[in-house]
Amino acid sequence: MIRMTVANMLEATRAALVAGQASATFEGVCIDSREVVAGRAFVALRGERVDGNRFAKSAVEAGAHVIVLTAPADEELLEVAGLHGTAVVRAMADDGEEFMLRLARAWRLRNPQWAVVGVTGSVGKTTTKDMLAAALSTTRVTHATKGNFNNLLGVPLTLFGASSTDEAVVVEMGMNMPGEMERLSDVVKPNVAVVTNVGTSHIGNLGSREGIARAKGQIVSGMRLVDGYDCAIVLTDADDFSDLIEEEYAKPAGVSVWRVGDGAGCPVRAELLSIDENGLPYVRLRFSDGLVLEGLLPLPGRAMVYDLLSAMGAVWALGAAREEAFSGILGMHATHMRLEVRRAMSGTRVIDDSYNASPSSIAAALEVLCSMRCAGKRIAVIGEVGELGAESGRLHGLIGAYAAAKPLDMIAFVGGEAADVMADAAITMGFSPDRLERFATAEDAARILAPILGERDLVLAKGSRSVGLDRFVEGVLAR
Repeated sequence: MIRMTVANMLEATRAALVAGQASATFEGVCIDSREVVAGRAFVALRGERVDGNRFAKSAVEAGAHVIVLTAPADEELLEVAGLHGTAVVRAMADDGEEFMLRLARAWRLRNPQWAVVGVTGSVGKTTTKDMLAAALSTTRVTHATKGNFNNLLGVPLTLFGASSTDEAVVVEMGMNMPGEMERLSDVVKPNVAVVTNVGTSHIGNLGSREGIARAKGQIVSGMRLVDGYDCAIVLTDADDFSDLIEEEYAKPAGVSVWRVGDGAGCPVRAELLSIDENGLPYVRLRFSDGLVLEGLLPLPGRAMVYDLLSAMGAVWALGAAREEAFSGILGMHATHMRLEVRRAMSGTRVIDDSYNASPSSIAAALEVLCSMRCAGKRIAVIGEVGELGAESGRLHGLIGAYAAAKPLDMIAFVGGEAADVMADAAITMGFSPDRLERFATAEDAARILAPILGERDLVLAKGSRSVGLDRFVEGVLAR
């Protein structure tokens, strides 16, 4: 993990030393005082509900070597810091987010030996990131984003966790506002970038799918060359905005483009040979140099084939061993709350995809639900989707209509007005009101549905994080 002196930190971030020695060293950075261990730097961020500056004293007492404040230091803190020999720093303009980004950028520049892959996209970026981590770790010391730490704070934390002894770093890069991807790319400086697809996530903030595509395309802005290979971006051939990203972003920046898909001209192509009773795809990969690889993917759904293509395209662009990489992917496990198949005490199987959602990822999850073996009832519990802006009504209507067209025994919609829109659309498309349920909260859904689910039933839970369908899942699993 990151290891620097306070002097290095000050130079990188333009922060000011309030107390202590600039020669002091620290190892690791955290933004939660409960995670402080001896030697760490604690950055006191100010949030809407919690002010990290209030916990600076406890961080000192827990052994932090450096405290980074975003507010003036009080006398009590300075006294305690002096007793423990802790350096106290104040972030420039009290901007903790910018401090984190600048420090992470400096750490990245200190490690030019890293082969860095930046992964973005509306759907599938977490799975693609996990596939890449499994693939590259077979032959290289690899560090990757934990969970969903992919925003302006999560990306710096990911880089802080990488060590100088690491050889490959896989960074998931998310954004929901204009300009954020450019800021992240300047910090990450990927050698290879992956754009899984352009969907409708955050369309309320970015205005249109083209706006989303242009925001994703900015991932090339910070790309850098490393000896042995050129900068490259991996794009899916089937995505209708790949041409825009290639022509208006990649080519002007001198970044090589690797198209993956099922087209004859793609250097990496995939054939879906079959899907087993658990929804797992058996896939054959063909590379333009003649290499052929095939096997059963460990994650359910046709969409996994596209994530596999993106991951293997990046593996080849990096010059990593493809056979070993593919074996690593075949041996990986599902990420928690990402199409994770779980079994309740009652025997009910739950497809837990409750971490987050977009219209396109809901469609993909419904495909998984309908492709898996089920001897009982097939049920979809769908939560509303956030950050759709003016498109919310139209897109929620499409979700409801799409779900209604699937061979489901029951659909339950969870949330507020958007859930009403989905339910109305499903009924309009002919889905029987007798087989449709409507709940305001995830807890309500669990309380009513969990007792009636049987050992042969199969249930999908999918919705935006704000709906909290993980609480529905836990309610079902406990019965």
